[in-house]
Amino acid sequence: MHNTLSCASCEKSHEINIPQNLCHECSKPLLAGYPLETLKNHFTPNLVRHESADGSRPLSMWKFHEVLPVDSLDESVSLGEGGTPLLPTIRRGPFSELTRCLIKDESLNPTASFKSRGMAAAITRAKSLGISEVALPSAGNAAGAAAAYAARAGLPCWVFMPVDTPITNIIEASASGAHVVLVKGLIDDCGKLVREGCERHGWFDLSTLKEPFRIEGKKTMGYELPFDLFDVRENTKLRLPDCIIYPTGGGTGLIGMWKAFDEMEQLGWIGPERPRMVVAQASGCAPIVQAWDLGKTHAERIENAATVASGLRVPAAIGDFIMLRILKESRGTALAVSDQELLDAQRELTHYQGVFAAPESGATWAVAKKLLDRNWLKPHEEIILFNTSTGIKYSQDPPRDLPVVDPSKTDWSQILETT
Repeated sequence: MHNTLSCASCEKSHEINIPQNLCHECSKPLLAGYPLETLKNHFTPNLVRHESADGSRPLSMWKFHEVLPVDSLDESVSLGEGGTPLLPTIRRGPFSELTRCLIKDESLNPTASFKSRGMAAAITRAKSLGISEVALPSAGNAAGAAAAYAARAGLPCWVFMPVDTPITNIIEASASGAHVVLVKGLIDDCGKLVREGCERHGWFDLSTLKEPFRIEGKKTMGYELPFDLFDVRENTKLRLPDCIIYPTGGGTGLIGMWKAFDEMEQLGWIGPERPRMVVAQASGCAPIVQAWDLGKTHAERIENAATVASGLRVPAAIGDFIMLRILKESRGTALAVSDQELLDAQRELTHYQGVFAAPESGATWAVAKKLLDRNWLKPHEEIILFNTSTGIKYSQDPPRDLPVVDPSKTDWSQILETT
């Protein structure tokens, strides 16, 4: 199959069958392409549905293997990632007025976050290209995912993480056998050390958008959405929602889904309609929001970035110009919320919907509420909130206000008053 690799900015073509990082001309991200005109003759939604139902096609993200970086399914390094549920929100509490709000729950991936998808594709391609050792900076979930898939593939993996990364992420990466290095700084400080290590020791850099294939795994979220929304009883065509609200750090998921929508249109699966894309960030680290508000095409680095949502603490994203372009093309927007707002929203998702979301995903619900208040969103619209990871990743200490009782002399009045 004839696949291509070209720059997202200057469109320069690159050789796809050797390891590549950024564009040789302008140092911008590279994007993979597929022979969609040829594929459309046989790669159809009905084929995907039928073969998934009879077991001849995986139920994981590899059900879309024709548009993933493999020549055959045997090449895939997989732990069963993808195929996550799209859950309608129950109309109670603050969700009462929403008639078509849904949560795409990525916490059910093998490493409990959406990072499983990207790393499955990236490690698969790294192994097929003969790469012997990989490295990346990570503020949390990418570390655990890279370590797990590298272990599955038998590749050594180096991970550089800010020293204040949630301990669960550090343990996860270390338990999978990665070489974990804690850094006194932010994720871009970690990135500098990764680049130096790659130059000195020949590692391959798996940093966000600095290799072309993590985005290919992430785009499968976009491929899944219209299948999730498909109603067999009405025999409707594949369709996309009105709005997608996405917690955005490096932005690979947002960019990947937009790429998926374009590919699906070229395949003839959907029409030109697109959801309004919304970037949700934390006010302590909101480079895309600031650039959007100022009408810029690139984002300035955020100095002294700080937020409890470690996945949103990305002070500078190399794919900034792509995200801002997507917001414009989709008639979307970008909004930041405070740490208190996103933590309150995280608790509401858990309390009212039973989804123990990560703080990053709390930002999506906090942003949704603001957009509803401003009438930018309507309660009847089909709105997708992405829960990109489980809140368990942040669970270090139990709440201190929980009652502790002696079963030999239980005071039920005290129990009922304190719970």
